[in-house]
Amino acid sequence: METIWLSGPEWLAVLRVGLGLWWLESWRHKDKKGWLTRGTGIGWASDVASKHRWSAVTKGFDVVVKPRPKAMAYLVVHAELALGLGLILGFLTPVALVGGLLLNLLYLVLMIHDWAEQGQNSMMALISFVALFGMSWQVWSLDAVWGLF
Repeated sequence: METIWLSGPEWLAVLRVGLGLWWLESWRHKDKKGWLTRGTGIGWASDVASKHRWSAVTKGFDVVVKPRPKAMAYLVVHAELALGLGLILGFLTPVALVGGLLLNLLYLVLMIHDWAEQGQNSMMALISFVALFGMSWQVWSLDAVWGLF
């Protein structure tokens, strides 16, 4: 593989770190007090799910998320932070990439009507897919330093 400036594995690491920064920004700009104390994020998602065109999404949300809104709010907020840090540092990178891919796909399905969110989540999912199968943890990562994966 020929590349300009960096090697192929280094370009994949740039992609991985960029995705990590995107997740970190998703976490940073969240109103954490609203999400974690007032339930604003899960409340908004509940409203979206209740009007969803696919009944399976509404039913799934009602079974999995609605009975435990506080736990789900903590899970979403801290998952975005963990994904961002894991990808930037290259720590447990394949786990972070699969987790991020699944979270983006969940967001994509939940927000099927929102074109702006569709673009963001589809691009983040694509980057996760490429970074996973390109083994983006080969350089510039704690995984590489410690010989993981």
